[in-house]
Amino acid sequence: MTAKYIKRIEIESLWRGTRHIVWNLRPGVNVLSGINGVGKSTILRKTIRRLTQGREELERDYNQLGVHLDFEPEEADTVRFDVIRGVDRPLVSADILGKVVEARLTTELDWQLYQLQRRYLDYQVNQSNRIVALFTASDPEAQQKAAAIATEKGHFQDLVDQLFQATGKHIDRSSNEIYFFHLDERITPYVLSSGEKQMLIILLTVLVENREPYVLLMDEPEISLHIEWQQRLLELITDLNPSAQVILTTHSPAVIMSGWADCVTDVEDIIVDE
Repeated sequence: MTAKYIKRIEIESLWRGTRHIVWNLRPGVNVLSGINGVGKSTILRKTIRRLTQGREELERDYNQLGVHLDFEPEEADTVRFDVIRGVDRPLVSADILGKVVEARLTTELDWQLYQLQRRYLDYQVNQSNRIVALFTASDPEAQQKAAAIATEKGHFQDLVDQLFQATGKHIDRSSNEIYFFHLDERITPYVLSSGEKQMLIILLTVLVENREPYVLLMDEPEISLHIEWQQRLLELITDLNPSAQVILTTHSPAVIMSGWADCVTDVEDIIVDE
């Protein structure tokens, strides 16, 4: 069974038998804070590794990994999730470079955008199928529900245009893929700045989940973002998908400035005395 969200993360030890972690999570936004080197990213990495394990691998490697997750509902044993990291690095994988040489991709953010283009196309097909299914089922509220579904993509485009307005960019709404106009020139998303790519990746990742429950894990997503975008980050995510559970690490006070202080947990507060 697939869970709606993660209720609890328990890690037997972060480093060589030390630091037993127990973190009780909210269904919505969860922000992990702490000084450098305290273990924020390690907690996130171990959680992600646990989520990517198959059942047989989980049973075999549990003693080594030492991570236990409680889900909602309790009988669930997995959850849908996405991972976003804030650091942009040059592409070094020969396999990836061989696949995308024609697209002129040069960084990891480019590669993420390249993959999201396909998910964005699938998302639009799914939206059309959802609307058709409503009318096929003779739903008495089909008209209103279909209208709500049809506005989701436009709302996403409006948000992106608003964010990018200061640099004179706006989305090409005639295209089913992501392209922009900049000073009347049509450009690909791969020529955007690192901060613009990062924000676009986050919002696209949230959008294509169709407002369904899932978990978004982010490790210091603010690194490339302007402070005003950092302040709006959680607002934008929860606006596009109120059903998403967000688990993120950050060093930036700006991320929580707009009413998210109650969602912050310090690493030192989830360490259990041995």
